[in-house]
Amino acid sequence: MTTASMNTSGEGISITRDMYEQVMTPNYAPMAILPERGQGCRLWDTDGKEYLDFAGGIAVSVLGHAHPELIKALTDQANKFWHLSNFLTNKPAIQLAKTLCESTFAERVFLANSGAEVNEAALKLARRYAIDKHGKNKIEILAFDNAFHGRTWFTVCVGGQPKYSDGFGPKPGGISHRPFNDATAVKKYFTEQGDKVCAVIVEPVQGEGGVTPATAEFVQTIRECCDTHNALMIFDEIQTGVGRSGKLYTYEKLAVTPDILTTAKALGGGFPISAMLTTEEIASSLVVGTHGSTFGGNPMACAVACKVLELINTPEMLSGVETKSHQMIDGLKAINQKHNVFDDIRGVGLLLGCEMNAHYKDRAREVLSACTENGLLVLVAGANVVRLAPPLNISESEINQGLALMDNAIQHL
Repeated sequence: MTTASMNTSGEGISITRDMYEQVMTPNYAPMAILPERGQGCRLWDTDGKEYLDFAGGIAVSVLGHAHPELIKALTDQANKFWHLSNFLTNKPAIQLAKTLCESTFAERVFLANSGAEVNEAALKLARRYAIDKHGKNKIEILAFDNAFHGRTWFTVCVGGQPKYSDGFGPKPGGISHRPFNDATAVKKYFTEQGDKVCAVIVEPVQGEGGVTPATAEFVQTIRECCDTHNALMIFDEIQTGVGRSGKLYTYEKLAVTPDILTTAKALGGGFPISAMLTTEEIASSLVVGTHGSTFGGNPMACAVACKVLELINTPEMLSGVETKSHQMIDGLKAINQKHNVFDDIRGVGLLLGCEMNAHYKDRAREVLSACTENGLLVLVAGANVVRLAPPLNISESEINQGLALMDNAIQHL
């Protein structure tokens, strides 16, 4: 096709789902539907079929689709300017960082665009800080089996799932993995390697790894070992942050305070943005020129994120998450009593995982497909766990409707 014949605006072109395989790289396997529009907890495809959304864009659409206050925040800023650069700052970026500091343990914030980017920043900062304070040999990073921290080369290797990092050549060194929720293994590792460890990175709930919550003993052991051996504790709250657990950030539920926290996904309610939170002392190692991001601190993204935090970080919204979580868990247990498909139902707040039992082992994707056919969007976390991450403002009646759709889907599986 010549440049002259290309219609870059898309006008007059009928876009179909079948075109996906013709123009996109094959690293995803999206469902056969093609969404047309969304409103609240609902989506409609190009055929006009309605879906109730229990997937939330993988825990991103924290206030559903097309929320009017987020649209206003976006368009108000869009009418001022879209982008500057990191040679300038902007009011929404400063306001967002100020709000995050006032709402958490943090004193300094670095803004970027995705979870992988801020995890990359956190890992780089941890090494830089350790080298500055303790010498060039203190670079070891401890992570955990089945963890997921992003798709950049550094973060995918720190993540504890070799299926995502194998096949790309030599991996960076200075990274170790131990079993998740094994406090004894953490203590043993620090006994042997403590002088070399610069940081431990952990998810309070392993999302991609099966929606498995960390125990209080496990994270408290990590905190104690880090304190004893001058290592930093990094909390990856990409999936659990911004109210998902019933707290603004899940560390508040676990009686520990990390040195660095990463947040993304729900922070922009669907608009790409992420943040790394840390203390003034630790942040001091990121001197001018040590790290950056072309689009980090984008004014439109920051304006939306400010509004998201304003709407989410209220007692009413956060307590509502706990109430809705109990409602969903009770409904899932009722489905399981009826159909006997799950071995375990677990998670925190409105991030829940249903582990398939032996009879339905590794058939989570079939449940996803059956739910989609019945008008319910869900997720998987590996081959054996169905994952649910609906918007936090989902109503009681929408929860009941979604559970009924799941019940019907599993009945016909």
